[in-house]
Amino acid sequence: MKAERSRESRDETGRLVAPLDAFGHDDLAVAGGKGANLGELVRTGLPVPGGFVVTTRAYELVARGHDTREHFERAELPADLAEAIAGAYAGLGGGPVAVRSSATAEDLPGAAFAGQQDTYLNVVGEQALLDAVRRCWGSLWTDRAKAYRARLSIDGTGVRIAVVVQSMVEAEMAGVMFTANPVTGDRAQLVIDASSGLGEAVVSGLVTPDHYVVGASGHVDFTPGRREVVIKGASGGGVSRETGAAGTAERLPDAVVEELARLGRGVEAHFGRPQDIEWAYAGGRVHLLQARPMTALPPPPVGKLNPVQRRLMTVLLEYLPERPYPIDVTTWLPYGPAGLMAKVTSSFGIRGAFEGFLREEEGVVYQLVPPKPRPMPRMLLTPFRLLARARRYDPARWTEDPRYRDFLREAKELAARDLGSMSWERLVRVPREVLDVVQPVAGLRMDYLPGSGLALVRLLVAVRLLGRRELFGDLLHGARTRTTDANEALERLAQVARRTGALDADPLPPEFEAGLRTFLAEYGHRETSSPILVTPPTWADAPEAVLGLVRSLAGAPPEKKEGEDALDRLLRHPRLRSERRRARMRRRVAAARAGVAFREDSHFSFTLPQPVLRRSLLEIGRRLVDVWVLDRAEDVFHLRLEELETIADVTALSADDRERLREKVRARAAKREELTGVRLIDPAEVFPPQATGDALLTGSPASGGVATGPVRLIREPADFGRLNGGDVLVCPYTNPSWTPLFQQAAAVVVDTGGAGSHAAIVAREYGIPAVMGTGTGTSVLQDGEIVTVDGGAGTVARAT
Repeated sequence: MKAERSRESRDETGRLVAPLDAFGHDDLAVAGGKGANLGELVRTGLPVPGGFVVTTRAYELVARGHDTREHFERAELPADLAEAIAGAYAGLGGGPVAVRSSATAEDLPGAAFAGQQDTYLNVVGEQALLDAVRRCWGSLWTDRAKAYRARLSIDGTGVRIAVVVQSMVEAEMAGVMFTANPVTGDRAQLVIDASSGLGEAVVSGLVTPDHYVVGASGHVDFTPGRREVVIKGASGGGVSRETGAAGTAERLPDAVVEELARLGRGVEAHFGRPQDIEWAYAGGRVHLLQARPMTALPPPPVGKLNPVQRRLMTVLLEYLPERPYPIDVTTWLPYGPAGLMAKVTSSFGIRGAFEGFLREEEGVVYQLVPPKPRPMPRMLLTPFRLLARARRYDPARWTEDPRYRDFLREAKELAARDLGSMSWERLVRVPREVLDVVQPVAGLRMDYLPGSGLALVRLLVAVRLLGRRELFGDLLHGARTRTTDANEALERLAQVARRTGALDADPLPPEFEAGLRTFLAEYGHRETSSPILVTPPTWADAPEAVLGLVRSLAGAPPEKKEGEDALDRLLRHPRLRSERRRARMRRRVAAARAGVAFREDSHFSFTLPQPVLRRSLLEIGRRLVDVWVLDRAEDVFHLRLEELETIADVTALSADDRERLREKVRARAAKREELTGVRLIDPAEVFPPQATGDALLTGSPASGGVATGPVRLIREPADFGRLNGGDVLVCPYTNPSWTPLFQQAAAVVVDTGGAGSHAAIVAREYGIPAVMGTGTGTSVLQDGEIVTVDGGAGTVARAT
């Protein structure tokens, strides 16, 4: 009866066992990722050891609703399945075989599953083979495999597993080959790691392998390995490990390296993307054992940057501390501050300065590429236009502009809307309405920035002529801005926290909680990490970031730096004795401060609608959760705005449409997870390494002075509360929301940015040393170590 049921299942669903060449790239559901890829290689005529696949049909036959490792390891195989496996094994000659798991969710772009399921080498005999097949099935349900799937948001109930069985290659040398450089991302280089014996020693990291880097011209750079261990097939089955010895085996012959490179390029060309290939060399022949897409591959090098590109990239790196989501790329990124700056620079006669700087792969942002600004013919008239605007538009009066008043009114109307009560048709239009509201701000920036810049230049020239250049930053520090207001409000909260013990209380004292609510109502729209992305939370979304700032400020009251003190010192200059000259200097200082205030306050106001955009997207996400398209509201970030706008009625989505959207989200989430540790660009390409001498680190001098203190690594807003007074703030980036930390820090060291970046400007205003553009500060410096920062020399040294 059991045999009859299994035959019925086989007849209805397809073959249980089939040769490798029966499968191709489209047979993932039956052969799994490894089996489908290997079958494709066999069909292409590449040198792959003979073998067969125990298909997912066989797994389903044995599973029968069970999903535990123990079930499969104890399961009795139906007689005809065992016979089919035995027959296929005999067809290979009945000798040693390699038995590898091949799940339907592995060896895919974004989900390699490397090492998650089991492999058994040098399996000898029919019974040992059947046991290995069972163990491969069971490995789909190990804790590590389940955790890996959960991390990639892959539903385990939909995953099946096949088993690949191949003739064993008793390798003289073996290893892995990458058809792109896995460290630098250079697609023109091919990298081969090799060692004596079976490739398992290289794959599992048991040895330091010989390392070959093959350039586009065929030139090979060779670094010998150490062969700490040699893995070989043992007589009777299984493998043995022997202690190796460096230099006991020769390097691969040049002809073999050339053959590997040729085969690797062929595999890459066939699959259309860089490949991670396992290979073996035996009896004068190269064998390909496995091929899968390379994962976590860095973007290719961008090449040498010109000065303008390097300046723009310092800004973009500071703006993009994290990888944008598809919803960022189609909403706030092109229409928010970056899009606004693209319009502003275009109005000044420069095209492409803030456009086209992101490259996507499989729907996910993969690389930050240098913009290529291009002057337009009208740039010749730009100086005259700038002067005309500077004379017409006074930054001190920009809030009286009707465009600003209209913007504020519309932003408040947006914020007052009840998104939860809207119909889907109405809700899905809200994001575009938000983006439309912010567009007039570009006109305000175009008109008032020239006056701001001119006022700053006039003051700088004046103080230079007086020989008091060092007062410039302190004079600007007296500007009254919305950032200043926020900082003072935080200081008042810190005073309440000190008085009430709020930061150690649960629940929060009523006085402090009321103060926090008031603060967030006024300033809660400030970004926590990036001003050009919509997906990161705001202060209101993540009040713990505000509490972290309060905790830092509550530790010790910050020292005040008053701009009026600098102005008084300047006005005592001998050449400013006449009241007329003193009045003119006061006007210049006031105009420069108004320019600074415009820069800060227009950004503050410009981001007012951003929380509405974020809330509307999350409300859309919640409704997609209700109809089983998403698992979490935040998963909506993996979709593009136009993909959401095509949904006419969320409650009427067909099953096919729901599945299509779910798969799109899953694939993009997996790709994003794959790229977790991959930078958008190598910082060394923007901030070239410099000779450090005795210093631990070098960067761009950004704010003069020397200070010594303990390093405090602040990688994200959640770390704000760790900064103590007198610490050296070391961080990957900053933005205006980080400004209160500068009141406590003894010095600032930042991975990104330059002398004109936000961190540098604020550091100069607070009179603390700053080193920008270190590229690697957060990885080189250790939390708590005592260092000396020389902001004038751009160095960070170990304190002596």
